[in-house]
Amino acid sequence: MAPPSKVALLPDEVRRDFESRLIHGAFSGYEALSDWLETQGYEISKSVLHKHGQKLKRRLEAIKASTQAAQLLAESVPDEAGALSSAVLNLVQTEMFDLLVNLQEADDADDAGARVKLLGNAAHAMADLARASLKQKEWAGQVRERTEAAAAAVEKITRKGGLSAEAANEIRREILGIAA
Repeated sequence: MAPPSKVALLPDEVRRDFESRLIHGAFSGYEALSDWLETQGYEISKSVLHKHGQKLKRRLEAIKASTQAAQLLAESVPDEAGALSSAVLNLVQTEMFDLLVNLQEADDADDAGARVKLLGNAAHAMADLARASLKQKEWAGQVRERTEAAAAAVEKITRKGGLSAEAANEIRREILGIAA
């Protein structure tokens, strides 16, 4: 496995300060950042800093895209019976599948140990997603059952109270969210 980069070995405070300067500088000025790190007592080339900066930029862009997708889902999908949770789980599962495919297609020259570790992490994440998906579906089924039971109880009470069958059915449809 490849040794950690010099940037990863920086003390947390220095690394956070470096990354903050990098972000505020729009991922440019690596020579100045290298000079700044040298004043802090760390000699790291601008090419190493650039490589770290590109990884950080990709990570931040992925987080931003995921956040925007979640916001769009939240705005466009009313969360009835966990539809939003289900949509987010599907989105993450798709991304994980794409990651696995890309990992399998990676160049054979890649570090085998790193690939095994990545595959293990991906498999663990997929198992967690599968459990979350099952729990979400189980929860949605329970909500549906409770809603149907409540609608049946209301219908029974309304009929017993003297409401017409038509009025009782209309109340039931409203509770269940069924269009007339």
